[in-house]
Amino acid sequence: MKPVVAIVGRPNVGKSTFFNRVTRTKDAIVDNFPGVTRDSIYRDAVWNDVEFTLVDTGGFAGGDEDDMTSKVRFQVRQSIDDADAIIMMLDGKGGVSPFDSDIIKLLRSVKKPVFYVVNKIDGDEKEINLYDFYSLGIEKPYPVSSEHGYGVPDFLDDLVNTIPSHVQGETQEITKIAVIGRPNTGKSSLINRILGKDRHIVSDIPGTTRDAVDSLCEIKGNPYLIIDTAGIRRKSRVSKKIEKFSVIKALKSLDRCDVALIIIDASEGITEQDISIAGYAYERGCGCIFLLNKWDTVEKGDKTKKKFIDQLRYDAKFLSFAPVMAISAKTGLGVAKIFNLVEEVYGQYRFRIGTGELNRVLESAISKTEPSLYKGRRLKFYYATQVSVKPPTFLCFVNYPDSVHFSYKRYLINQIRAGAGLDKTPVQLIFRKREGDRHKKK
Repeated sequence: MKPVVAIVGRPNVGKSTFFNRVTRTKDAIVDNFPGVTRDSIYRDAVWNDVEFTLVDTGGFAGGDEDDMTSKVRFQVRQSIDDADAIIMMLDGKGGVSPFDSDIIKLLRSVKKPVFYVVNKIDGDEKEINLYDFYSLGIEKPYPVSSEHGYGVPDFLDDLVNTIPSHVQGETQEITKIAVIGRPNTGKSSLINRILGKDRHIVSDIPGTTRDAVDSLCEIKGNPYLIIDTAGIRRKSRVSKKIEKFSVIKALKSLDRCDVALIIIDASEGITEQDISIAGYAYERGCGCIFLLNKWDTVEKGDKTKKKFIDQLRYDAKFLSFAPVMAISAKTGLGVAKIFNLVEEVYGQYRFRIGTGELNRVLESAISKTEPSLYKGRRLKFYYATQVSVKPPTFLCFVNYPDSVHFSYKRYLINQIRAGAGLDKTPVQLIFRKREGDRHKKK
């Protein structure tokens, strides 16, 4: 495993800016408003050929102001416990704060390397600001500027020389799962239930999750990367800059996932926004599973579940292949069965069929139902081959590719599904003209 390095400090000292610089990403949302980061964010980094995982944590504030503050502090402590080394970040511009002393007291009892980094030191002339921090009992403060990069290389040299080395192990393919849905549908609660710990902050306040937060776990010997995303509201309701960034990150998480768990609040019924979110996953070619959360709060009847699923199938016809499960993140109802379904969907999502078998399926389909004529000429389907997986994508050569009616294309996709047993994954079919036909035309 790669060594884990956690960045801690009070709000607005520049932890996320430093995180983005070292990981060479823009994964952590940065804003001048304190308390933007809440959940801990994990990303891999490399310096001097040494690999490690960097963790950006929420701002560690003092006092018991509200429930959110206490939950952020709990997550920071958890990140400290899980880390192999800790970066304590201080504000060289704002000076020493009482909150700094509180965190340092906590770190005194930690038996692992702790690095004290004074941020917002933009050059040699600003290093005079370091002297105030010696009053905290710090032996070696590192002057850096997360924004401009001053002092960062020197600090990273010392960091990678101190942290434990990366233990190489057998690499196993990781299934990436994105949990998406409207705000407050129970996405973070579900992930906490799966992980068996309060890794993600949960609140009744919509919009609690802001970043796309990754969590690694192992279920029945299989590794998974679970991505918790911010709730996606209608564009007309998104006004704050932070929320806009959060929605963008949630949508980008669909580009790097294999299976999307689309969470629907069963207590509120199926909404137009639920269907829009499902459409985002469909457009990106993800494997999809609908999870009807909070099922324990729904009044049960003989046909309640069937009516719910029928309505969902009607509203989201484009995801007719996506399985539907009723769960409760709060009570654990059905949660244990989710990964059986994920494995089934993922198995089909990366399925590959032989060219011979694929063409036999297509020949049978075309002989059963021939395509319509194009300008009095018969459409000829020469042969097909699978060109990629995730999702299964097939290329079919035909004499007039632009003239294949969408309804006939849908018919052929359904025949491929039936012939290859691909009833739970998206399938893509592309038509193209043969190279030989183009040369003849010329």
